[in-house]
Amino acid sequence: MPREKQQEKITLLGEKHVPYAYDYAPELLETFENRHPDRDYWVKFNCPEFTALCPITGQPDFATIYISYVPDRKMVESKSLKLYLVSFRNHGDFHEDVVNIIMKDLIRLMEPRYIEVWGKFLPRGGISIDPFTNYGKPGTKFEELAWKRFAEHDMAGMDKVDNR
Repeated sequence: MPREKQQEKITLLGEKHVPYAYDYAPELLETFENRHPDRDYWVKFNCPEFTALCPITGQPDFATIYISYVPDRKMVESKSLKLYLVSFRNHGDFHEDVVNIIMKDLIRLMEPRYIEVWGKFLPRGGISIDPFTNYGKPGTKFEELAWKRFAEHDMAGMDKVDNR
């Protein structure tokens, strides 16, 4: 069945008693059809209450996760994204792994034109870690955008965010 004719399968939005998963659960992610696939536009999620566990010490790591993407045919449903992010609560992974896992899961889910994920982790032991990863669809102008944003990432004025 062509993408345009697929039924939207949003099951979590509007449900009042959805159980939270506290260990990594990518199956929670849901999509809906982009109603403006003829346009390029940004969708940005700011997720200031992200937590995961250090895989070595088991101590919690707190972060703001920024997800920005240019959709193609599918978009991630925000409640499913929230539940997915909560599912990292008891999951142990390094900061760098977390942002890459999130990005890869969202690429598999939506096949976006462009996506970037930036984790701004609060300091622990006097050091904060802010991993950034991105992807542009190969063979498109978004592949060039990915390289440009990667090369200029965190430079003066570009997407300045601070959760500290």
